[in-house]
Amino acid sequence: MNKCDQCIVRQLSSLKALNKDEVVKLANSKTTYKIKKGEAIFEEGEVTNGVFCIKDGVGKLSKLSANGKDQIVKLVQSGELLGQRSMISNEPANLSAKAVADMEVCFIPKTEILHFFNNNNQFSMNLMQSVCEDLKESENNKIALVQKTVKQRLAETLLHLDDAFGENADKTLKVQLTREELAGIIGTATESCIRLLSDFNKLGLIELVGKKIMLKDIRALKKMAE
Repeated sequence: MNKCDQCIVRQLSSLKALNKDEVVKLANSKTTYKIKKGEAIFEEGEVTNGVFCIKDGVGKLSKLSANGKDQIVKLVQSGELLGQRSMISNEPANLSAKAVADMEVCFIPKTEILHFFNNNNQFSMNLMQSVCEDLKESENNKIALVQKTVKQRLAETLLHLDDAFGENADKTLKVQLTREELAGIIGTATESCIRLLSDFNKLGLIELVGKKIMLKDIRALKKMAE
């Protein structure tokens, strides 16, 4: 049994539909990269010519706004694929992908993915469902930006970071974002984000431990996020 067959990406993504022969073909075609925190996997406008599997670590998908600010669209982690939509639509990447923490990713060439797409119906269905789920999430995020206050979005984001990525041994959030990155997720200025975090801290909702954040009152945060 090769490493690709045991990999978390294979188990959690559309790649789970591949048969044993296709997994061997996949293993022979992939290239593995170590991405340091802050480094790019690919940039907005770049032609990727394949997909990236996240084997380990956490990354962010972001888009540069008209005023030059980095708007974070989504945080990604182990088990996810990047670059699917661009590959299928045959367009340059619409977003940038960068490491929030050290990452290990595998690159699979477009030729191999399209071979699986054309010859494995379940794989192609899984891939299209994944793209549709990403589009649905993007739509929901746009709606939240319009319908929810910044305070609600911050509470919701902190709860999501805790639920999706977990905590350290000291109970702080495992994913440590800069204040600028956190502001980029909730769609506000960095100064406003810092002020809101300070307010949350005074209210006992969270505790600021240096640059780290500890959630203190989950129930109150959930109520605020509604």
